[in-house]
Amino acid sequence: MPEVRLVGPNGEQVGIVSIGDALKLAQEADLDLVEVAATARPPVCKLMDYGKFKYESAMKAREARRNQAYTIIKEIKLRPKIDPHDYETKKGHVVRFLKAGDKVKVTIMFRGREQSRPELGFRLLQRLAEDVTELGFVESQPKQDGRNMIMVIGPHKKKAEAKAEKAAAKARHDENPSGDRSPAGDETHVTDEVSVNGAVAAPQE
Repeated sequence: MPEVRLVGPNGEQVGIVSIGDALKLAQEADLDLVEVAATARPPVCKLMDYGKFKYESAMKAREARRNQAYTIIKEIKLRPKIDPHDYETKKGHVVRFLKAGDKVKVTIMFRGREQSRPELGFRLLQRLAEDVTELGFVESQPKQDGRNMIMVIGPHKKKAEAKAEKAAAKARHDENPSGDRSPAGDETHVTDEVSVNGAVAAPQE
């Protein structure tokens, strides 16, 4: 009769037994006999409550999905000859996004004769990257895309770390509600994309 290497319900090694004996032990313990390593010689089987095992596995997978940090890509659009005040406003958006652990796609939009001066956009992107170097790094170097020039800045801080810091700050604020609150920034010309393992999904609230 074929034999299997049997593992007990608590991970203990029972040893090599016949399939008949393994089934008998499973029946006596009111457990299931589950093959866990079919390619081993002899195959490895374990005594377990298979229904409970499947339930616990599903719960662990659900918890992992719930704790998954989404990578959010924000987009800021600039003109090559941007006004100094507008530049500071847009830079403020970039700073805020990087602090939150989000990536920022910076797009320079060329119009008309501006397309013959790509160096203007390149210098502007370089300036922006240098201005936020403490918070992020150039993940994708500036490149021409039709009438636009695009650069991606990645945050030094991971999304999960940013979320933890935000939660801690909220807890401190709840303990001291009289503290100053910063007004929410202007979201003009900002778009979101959410990427999970390379796939684009809808942003989560």
